[in-house]
Amino acid sequence: MAAHPDDIEIACGGTLLGLAARGGVAATFATLTGTPERRAEAEAAAQSFLPGATSRFWSLPDGHLPAHWGAVKGALEELARDLGPGAIDLVLAPGRDDAHQDHRLVAELVPTVWRDALVLEYEIPKWDGDLRRVSTYVPVDAADARRKVELLAKHYPSQVGRDWWDDETFLGLMRLRGMECRSTYAEGFTVRKQRLDLRAGAS
Repeated sequence: MAAHPDDIEIACGGTLLGLAARGGVAATFATLTGTPERRAEAEAAAQSFLPGATSRFWSLPDGHLPAHWGAVKGALEELARDLGPGAIDLVLAPGRDDAHQDHRLVAELVPTVWRDALVLEYEIPKWDGDLRRVSTYVPVDAADARRKVELLAKHYPSQVGRDWWDDETFLGLMRLRGMECRSTYAEGFTVRKQRLDLRAGAS
């Protein structure tokens, strides 16, 4: 779940490549904002990171999602209805401590819609310097780390000229998180609530 095109791939691209290699994963990339150009970039990126994924978009105003609280909640509820009850095992979403107001609102609302799914809050490097301590690490092998940055550059040409957008930013954060969990690279997440069913035979 993302406020903007590229949020998911920046934060979770290595994790997505790992899921694609695992196989048998059905995924929906849901994005609340974006111009037609950015939406086309995101749809192509989703197919490269996780082939067969479905992309869903809404046309809410970038940078102003808190002023459209009801529309954001409605979009998430619409998505949940379309996917069906109990159909989601994992939701990747922004973190509640994110400095971007759009990200924070999505983070606030996701757990109110998917109460029985594991929600991993992802992190996105940005000018605000809001990186925080994470609680969960997903190791990313070196080939997938390199593939992630290649795909980001390939699929988001509209963003490549930004001064924070480069391979060193993305690889550097993955290397730092990898060091913290004794892996070469990793992506970091925060878990605020987790359901554990410990009964015999429970799935």
